[in-house]
Amino acid sequence: MSRPVIFDLFHTLVRGADDERDRVVGEMALMVGVAPAGLVAAYHATWRDRLVRWDVEETVRILAGRLGGTPINEQVTRAGGHRRDLARRRLDSVSTATLDVLDALRDDGHPLALISNATAETAEAWPQSRLARRFDVAVFSCDVGLAKPDPAIYHTAAERLGVAPAECVFVGDGADGELAGAAAVGMTVLRTTEHSDTDPSWGGRAFATLGDLPALLREPTSRSSASTSDGRVGRPTG
Repeated sequence: MSRPVIFDLFHTLVRGADDERDRVVGEMALMVGVAPAGLVAAYHATWRDRLVRWDVEETVRILAGRLGGTPINEQVTRAGGHRRDLARRRLDSVSTATLDVLDALRDDGHPLALISNATAETAEAWPQSRLARRFDVAVFSCDVGLAKPDPAIYHTAAERLGVAPAECVFVGDGADGELAGAAAVGMTVLRTTEHSDTDPSWGGRAFATLGDLPALLREPTSRSSASTSDGRVGRPTG
């Protein structure tokens, strides 16, 4: 069996929402009767809670309440639906080229897994996405109550694949310290810069487009070690 490959989601397989996310949250604020700037700021300030604790409606109620709002259930439901629409759009934005790469990896025998620091609406939308059927395992922070770079979330993905972490290759852009987290549990780490050059201080192997990945994984060095091209272990230099 070829080595299992574990992917990050945002800025690795699809672009993150970024400005669109803030626009949507501002629109949600109007739906629940609070100031758009205040709700956007509250979303940014509570990102960790949203990753591991709160569902969509819970987030709306809690944050609107902190801003002095008292939305009724209908308003909360409408705002939550608006947020879910964004999650579906993000997943639907995956390119045909990315899907072709995933199909090529599966054809080469690589089991595929996902580890994503993601809020509940992304996990809810995942099963209906074109990405989902290409993955053997998907681990979302909101489902397991853990977020990268916690070692336990990497171990969870490896266990669900039925392998040891050291048998896996992790591919990500580097947000949230995910590359160091993967290296710390023994995974081979490859950094992608296709959507975002998130962690330029990373001292390990990087590649520019996902289409380079199948050939890269066929190289003997990618199969046998987590070393960088100059012999250093693939961990951040800074």
